[in-house]
Parts: sequence; C-alpha cells; structure tokens
Amino acid sequence: MVGDTLKNRKPAVAGTFYPAGYEKLTKTLGEHFLEASTPMHLENIKALIAPHAGYVYSGTVAASAFNQLIPEQVYDNVFLIGSSHHVSFNGAAIYTDGNFETPMGIARVNHQLAREILNHNRDVFVNDPKVHAGEHCLEVQLPFLQYIYKDQLQIIPIVIATNNTSTIKKIADAVSPYFNGNNLFVISTDFSHYPDYENANTIDELTANAILKNSTDTFLSVLDENSKKRIPNLATSICGWTSVLTLLNITEDLSGIKYFDIIYRNSGDSEIGDKDRVVGYHAMVVTAEAPKETTKEEYLNENEKKTLLNIARVTISEYLETGKISDAKTASGITEKLLQPAGAFVTLTKEKNLRGCIGQFNTDRPLYRVVQEMAVSAATRDYRFVNLTSNELNEIEIEISVLTPMRRIKSIDEIIPGKHGIYIRKGNRSGTYLPQVARQTNWSVEEFVSHCARDKAGIGWDGWKDAEIYVYEAYVFREH
Repeated sequence: MVGDTLKNRKPAVAGTFYPAGYEKLTKTLGEHFLEASTPMHLENIKALIAPHAGYVYSGTVAASAFNQLIPEQVYDNVFLIGSSHHVSFNGAAIYTDGNFETPMGIARVNHQLAREILNHNRDVFVNDPKVHAGEHCLEVQLPFLQYIYKDQLQIIPIVIATNNTSTIKKIADAVSPYFNGNNLFVISTDFSHYPDYENANTIDELTANAILKNSTDTFLSVLDENSKKRIPNLATSICGWTSVLTLLNITEDLSGIKYFDIIYRNSGDSEIGDKDRVVGYHAMVVTAEAPKETTKEEYLNENEKKTLLNIARVTISEYLETGKISDAKTASGITEKLLQPAGAFVTLTKEKNLRGCIGQFNTDRPLYRVVQEMAVSAATRDYRFVNLTSNELNEIEIEISVLTPMRRIKSIDEIIPGKHGIYIRKGNRSGTYLPQVARQTNWSVEEFVSHCARDKAGIGWDGWKDAEIYVYEAYVFREH
C-alpha cells in the first residue's frame, strides 16, 4: 500500500451472481436465511465450507453454513480462502491494499495482519490486486458475513492460484497460527461440475465423506478415484479442492477437530436448474473441542519447563539464521503434556527491559508448537521493537507464560490482582495484560482494567465498562 491510499476492491459479480442493490440484496439474503438449515448450536466453530455460485442456485446452502454462526460471537478476523478461477501461479494472492466493497457496504481488510503474513511468507504469497479483481469465489461470501456481523466484520482475503500440493502445505503452515478461537476460516468451494443430477449426488457424497474424515491423503485419494470413474461431463469433483486441502492441512493433526455436513443440494434442485448438467453444493462446519479446565498445579514439572525454554531459544536462533522453524515434536524432553493444546506468551527481556512479547490464547495447537511460534514472533514480529539479531540472543532472557483457558466475568470484582490476567474485547478491538503486570505495577483492579482498555485495546480509559472482560491464569517460568 502506497502511503495511506486505499485501493478498494470493487464488486465484480454484483448484478449477476447476486442482486446489485442494497435493498434487494438484503431481502434476498433474508429469504435464504429463512430457508436455511436450522442452527445445530455447535460450539467452538473454527471454519465453514460454503458454495460460491449464483445465489439462485446455492444461496440457501451458503446461508445454511453461515446460519450456524452465533452473531454475538464476533471474530477478530475472518480468513476468506478460495481457489482462483482465472489465474495460475505457484502461490497465493493476499489482498493488502484496501478493503472490499459490496452492495452491503465496506468489508474491512486487516491490512496490518495481511501485510505481516505477506512479508513473512513471500515464498508463497504475493500482493497482486489483479488476482482478486475479477474473482468471484470470495466476493459472494461477503454479503452473508456482512448480513450477520454488519460493520464488525474484518477479513483476510486469500486466493490460491496453485495446484502444487507442496506449495499448498506451505500456505497452510503460513496461516495455521491464526487458526484459533479468535478467528474464523471460510473456505469457498462448489463441488461436482456438470455431471447429471444422479451422478452429482453420488460423487458429491463421496467427496464430502472424504472431507469429514479430516485427512489430506483420504481427500486426495477420493478425488483421484472419482476422476477414474469416467462419469460423463464430470469436469471436477470439487472446484476449490486446493482451498479445502489447505484447511485439511491445518486441521488433520489437531486434536478435537470435528467436521459436520450441514446440507447438500445441487443446481438441479433450483427452480431454474437443469438436471442434465449440474453443480453440487455442500455446507460444512468445522469445530474444535473446548480446552479442558485445568489448574496450574496440574501443569508442568521442572524438566518440562526447561524443555520449553530450550525449545524457545533454539527456535529463535534457528529462525534468525535460516528464516525457518523446524518442528520440535521429536526434541528431547517432549512429554504428553507438551503435546496438548494450550495458549502461551513468550516474553523477551534484555537487561531487565522488555525486548518483545507475543502470545496466543485459545488454540488447538500443541503447547510446544505455540511456544515455538510465539518465541519467533516475540523476536521478530513485535511492532514495538526492531527485530532481534543473532548477536543479541546471548543477552536475552526468555520467559514463558502458559495460559489456562479464559472465562468471561460479569464484574471486575472477580479479578484477583497477581493471579488473573485479563483480556478485554469490544467490537474488533482487544487487549490483554498478563497476571504479572499487576504485581509489577501495583495497580488497583480498576487501574489494571483501565490501563488495559486504553493502552492495549485502544478503547479509552473507561472503555472496559461496556466491553467483554475475560480472566485467565498463567504458569510463569523463565531462564536463570
């Protein structure tokens, strides 16, 4: 982005795939949501799979996916991921230069996060607005999201333009740190293209069942088997297979992940549909089990703490030298506890002064892996500091805060200074202070939340009074 000039992405298919006027579009969306599958009241929704055809064909199926969301649960970011219909290169395009416009209004792009992902993964991501300009796969999802979240929506738009499975794995690795309780992933895809009605039902069920197994190998194998059936007019089993494969690469090794098939229809079910040549549509939802309530006393022994501190230091050193993060799963000292999902912050100090601090709350990733990623982020991605250098590493002391699950409180009277960390969220703004901040500053409870609201969340000194407030505990340990 040059200076502060935004280059908004204009609608490309308004008036063709969906109505171009606000009132007519709002009415159409309302009708689709009215016809949609009723909510299954699923908890911890992490991702949706929704179709991207014209609303007259797939609108009710798409609405059935989005209807599973809880409007009151606003995500920090919605990662919109689709596969290019027009452009091919060995990577993906992430939009960083502006926002997306639809007849529903402006869908804000998180430019800072989009540029961060781009800058740290230039081997697979490019900033090329032309890739997005005429592409409909992301655009058609936005009105559904805007209908639910209004101006609280913030997106990360990604169009995948490669069929290379190794590159797709790299794309998944780049965005997987953001697959957590704070963000939603929306995968845009239709299913079979152009078989007759009966064959579409058969093929689409096979493909959907493969996705439900949460296995990249199973998914790719079924696609290959489908192509060998030589079904007349079958051009593809699923047009956005690269986007679905990206999601499966993220989820297949995570514990507690479940895929749900909400509804299936194809274009032959539409009043104007032709049953001789159809396109299939599935609405699917991905959830994760809520983390178990654990106490600090149940957590880590001394050897496990030393293992995590060593992993953090080795990972930072390797990243500063090579720009890569090797998976430490086979490292000496990895125990079952370190393989369990947990949030964590990594804090770096130099001569007792803060040198970087980054963390992640709700996550489905193993604790050791979260520590690796947050250690690198604290060293190189804390915007308050210049990146750490290899020469400085010996002067750095590492502190790790392993977090217990957050719980929402009704009154700040529930906060115990020194024991509780706080997380404040209001709209799309949020901020946190670790428990040790209250000990270091000797703030009162009201000062604690007020500083967090003003200095971290950016919602003003009294902004906490009508914000969501959560508390958590941290098991803190450090080197030396």
